[in-house]
Amino acid sequence: MSARNPSSPKLKFDEGRLMQVLVAPIVSEKATMIADKTNAVTFKVLQDATKFEIKAAVQLMFKVDVQSVAVLNIKGKTKRFGKSVGRRDNIRKAYVTLKPGQELNLGGESA
Repeated sequence: MSARNPSSPKLKFDEGRLMQVLVAPIVSEKATMIADKTNAVTFKVLQDATKFEIKAAVQLMFKVDVQSVAVLNIKGKTKRFGKSVGRRDNIRKAYVTLKPGQELNLGGESA
């Protein structure tokens, strides 16, 4: 019986999987306010993504140090279109807090 050692150096992830974990950045008024206050970036992620995978994916893709990851699930709203009833997809959001001094530019502009 082998238990995970929390002090092990680094967990190994499949790089192909990590490239798919982050679906899209969320750019909204709320996400921008959070980014200014807490140095956190918001991403839409896969439904089955774990905090560890999200952290590894951000570090791999953007070459920044991640302090913490907070994840939340948002249920899709039920919408009506005339007689038919539809439902939006469920969304999983990740708030990725970067270590002090780290910066992530999603706009693509160079300073």
